[in-house]
Amino acid sequence: MDMQARHQRAVWIVAGLSLFLAGLSLVAATAQEPKRYQYRVVEVLHETDAMQRMLNEFGGSGWELVAVTAGDLTAPRMIFKK
Repeated sequence: MDMQARHQRAVWIVAGLSLFLAGLSLVAATAQEPKRYQYRVVEVLHETDAMQRMLNEFGGSGWELVAVTAGDLTAPRMIFKK
């Protein structure tokens, strides 16, 4: 193996190790941060158009519907998570 080939091989090894270590540090950083959620409970009239408007409004703002409860049966409660 000539000197140029050895140099190229060494460069590739160093580059590979650097990428590997960078990946490990990224995984370690994201693994330590716990996910934090916000929740929102919204009462809405028991009417399809009103519910659909509310779902589209919250969904467009990044909220995800996770549950619907009956509430007092006239105003269902929608529970959103973000």
